[in-house]
Amino acid sequence: MMSSIDWWIIVIGALCASACALPGTLLVLRKMSLMGDAISHTVLPGIAIAFLVTGSRDPFSMFVGAIVIGVLTALFVHAIQKYGKVEIGASIGIVFTVLFALGLILIRQALDHVHMDPDCVLYGSIEFAYFEQDSLFGYMVPRSFIVNGTMLIVNAVLIVLFYKEFKIASFDQALAQSQGFRPELMHYVLMTMTAVTAVAAFESVGSILVVAMFIVPPATAYLLTDRYWMLIVVALIVACLSSFLGHLGAITIPLWFGFNGTVTSGAMAVAAGLLFLLAWICSPRHGLVVLIVNRIIVRLKILREDVLGVLWRLEEREQPVLMQRNLQDLLRSNHLMFAMAMMSLKRSGAVQSDDGAIKLTTEGRNQATSIVRTHRLWEVYLDKHFPQDTHQLHHAASRLEHVTTDAMQEELGTATHDPHGSEVPKVEDE
Repeated sequence: MMSSIDWWIIVIGALCASACALPGTLLVLRKMSLMGDAISHTVLPGIAIAFLVTGSRDPFSMFVGAIVIGVLTALFVHAIQKYGKVEIGASIGIVFTVLFALGLILIRQALDHVHMDPDCVLYGSIEFAYFEQDSLFGYMVPRSFIVNGTMLIVNAVLIVLFYKEFKIASFDQALAQSQGFRPELMHYVLMTMTAVTAVAAFESVGSILVVAMFIVPPATAYLLTDRYWMLIVVALIVACLSSFLGHLGAITIPLWFGFNGTVTSGAMAVAAGLLFLLAWICSPRHGLVVLIVNRIIVRLKILREDVLGVLWRLEEREQPVLMQRNLQDLLRSNHLMFAMAMMSLKRSGAVQSDDGAIKLTTEGRNQATSIVRTHRLWEVYLDKHFPQDTHQLHHAASRLEHVTTDAMQEELGTATHDPHGSEVPKVEDE
């Protein structure tokens, strides 16, 4: 049974993850996920400098330091890429590793001036967020709730206000420029959002694990939808689920192995990763299961057509029909796939088995005639436009025949014989 403190931790984690997911969706769409990683690391020197200058963990000075360093990160990356002739990934890696190392050095110096735990800097302290409270409308609530909630509202307002601008600039910067928008300005607004959000999430999940909150929920949503607004909604749902499942796992799973518990921020990142894995496996359009099923369907389709083509050519040469096992050996097909293809052909009425011998039906013969016609027309087309060895012609046509539509077949011409001298069959009208 979870206590009220546990629920506060979940709420703070959900607000933190959701605030990160909003700019994260734009970073993922722009293929700039590594920039989120870079900024979440490079805000560290800005925070450290704010600590050293002010001698306190004042949120305003932290935000100012983060904004300055975040914008400088974007400028440095752009300058190194443009003037140093370095590709984008390398320029991001150069900037964020150098600035992050500088931040760690400055954090060590700040330890003598400000009470601060380096582990919290890296991993966060969401478990203790409840005990540091401020007043909100007369009620005492955790300060992290106010900070992360405010950041979520600010990010949501900015995305709503600049919804069209962000959308067009993310997908087509040239179009955005022609429409009077300023893609560069939107880029730096996004970088500023990312930097300030990283600082808001700093005490909750630290400077390292915040990367997971920026990238994993939007990447998960990207697998589940192709709609821009739905991408944002799904990313927020995944972010909230990551917080709930992460904290629940942090306080329950270690007990199974005799431990007291584990870090909630780390468990949130693990939960987000598991949700991504689940989406990658089960996504209706891009999932692993769908990919495997589609590949099996395509292989079955090709094998069905190969069987029909072989049987048609045997009839053309007036050769004895083959037994099913001999036909499988001829096609060098997997036993299971061949059995599934034959079952499908028999159910559709394309072939029939007579004492184990496979024969074409009238329906199957019509389908086979179309397949062979397409194959031989492709051989004629390839021989005319891309002359090559006749064996290569056959091999190439064997691949193309399976992806040719009726409209494409009409464009291949009306040749009567292929380069081997075989007649190109005509498909009878129904």
